[in-house]
Amino acid sequence: MKQTTLKGKIEFRGVGLHTGADTLMAVLPAEDNHGYKFQRMDLEGQPIIDADCDLVVDTSRGTTLEKNGARVYTVEHILAALAGLEVDNALIQLSGPEIPIMDGSAEIFVKEIVKMGTVELDSEREYFVVPQNITYQENDRGVEMIAMPLDDYRLTVMVDYNSPVLGSQHASITSLKDFKDEVAASRTFCFLHELEALLKANLIKGGDLSNAIVIVDRHVEKNELDHLAELFNKPSVEVRKEGILNNVDLRFQNEPARHKLLDLIGDLALVGMPIKAQVMAARPGHAANVAFAKKIKALIKKKRSKANVPTYDPNKKPVLDHVGIGNLLPHKFPFLLVDKVIELSSTHVVAIKNITADQYFFPGHFPGNPIMPGVLMVEAMAQSGGVLVLSDVPDPENYSTYFMKIDNVKFKDKVVPGDTLIIRMDLTAPIRRGVCVMKGTGFVGEKVVIEAELMAQVIRDRAPKEEQSPATAN
Repeated sequence: MKQTTLKGKIEFRGVGLHTGADTLMAVLPAEDNHGYKFQRMDLEGQPIIDADCDLVVDTSRGTTLEKNGARVYTVEHILAALAGLEVDNALIQLSGPEIPIMDGSAEIFVKEIVKMGTVELDSEREYFVVPQNITYQENDRGVEMIAMPLDDYRLTVMVDYNSPVLGSQHASITSLKDFKDEVAASRTFCFLHELEALLKANLIKGGDLSNAIVIVDRHVEKNELDHLAELFNKPSVEVRKEGILNNVDLRFQNEPARHKLLDLIGDLALVGMPIKAQVMAARPGHAANVAFAKKIKALIKKKRSKANVPTYDPNKKPVLDHVGIGNLLPHKFPFLLVDKVIELSSTHVVAIKNITADQYFFPGHFPGNPIMPGVLMVEAMAQSGGVLVLSDVPDPENYSTYFMKIDNVKFKDKVVPGDTLIIRMDLTAPIRRGVCVMKGTGFVGEKVVIEAELMAQVIRDRAPKEEQSPATAN
């Protein structure tokens, strides 16, 4: 499957449910591997906030993201619309702090996305296929969630509020192809006692009786109904026999459960990539959804880090031994810190440094508890990068690699005698005018011990011998 994006820009205008701010929202096409991002056009610098579960700062009445002080409120419905229609990349620009609530569902978003249509991009869609059961529980709230291995994406939700009006309900979707017709139109809901508390706390400034189902879970006097009608500028309000205010007609018998399913799809989009799994959730909410998404994302990060771990077979002939490395680099014993190179391409190198007990620096560096100095680990990475950039030069003896900048160095574990330090260096951009930028990672086994970003410049020290004048050569 190829990644997709929108054919063109779509615009929506409406108020935010909680802030009451009138907002213009534009959903724009985006390039491959962009994912979902929000942009606050009303703030200085027009900051961008990634749709990332690690950036969630509030889940009290919706899902709120924040990055560097810029916030976006109630992101779950537009994310559900995009993920439910399998749109992989979109930039969502906002003139205010909150996504418009529209009718309380994702239906309006979905209709406009379908009307606009999507286009395929060049890159393939990458799924996270859940490898084993992932579980999440909140015993005090009775929340239980599980993602089970499946070569598809299916979701089931059960809600139970111990209410005589809203008893147990189930909703499920066996394919995202059903999202448009079976889930998108389900609206948000709340109980009357919650509505009263929210109104008193001034927390639903943009709420009215046209964008939510209000479930009446207690006896209500006429004067209270008249007060609600006045608050929401309605001629009258009454309680139907189903225990629901007369503001809306239910679109589905189990509309509340379907809306919880919609929220779950939107919140799980914060994982950062589409999922293949059977997801089952009992009594979910935004807080549980986000916590569950973080567990899934943590597993994705762990899997990716393991996928990048180089494998070292000491019996296999190296690409370069210490003699070949010495022919490329100007360093010699005792400062040559690369013993062999086991992988080498135009964009990456994997090098080995054997940490033996007789290293010259151990007697003076924590002699009672020998540890390889961090600066020498960085130097070993720099020399490995030097091998990478000089390996394509026909006369490497006439060039030197001078490092210009070292950023984001992280020492994650100590390296001691007996360890084999495996260093992987990757170019993060094409080499231009002799300047190269690399990302380096050092491993001992599968464990990351150091990470760093390095910038260097390759400079010719002298002309090849055949170009030198007799005086220069002497």
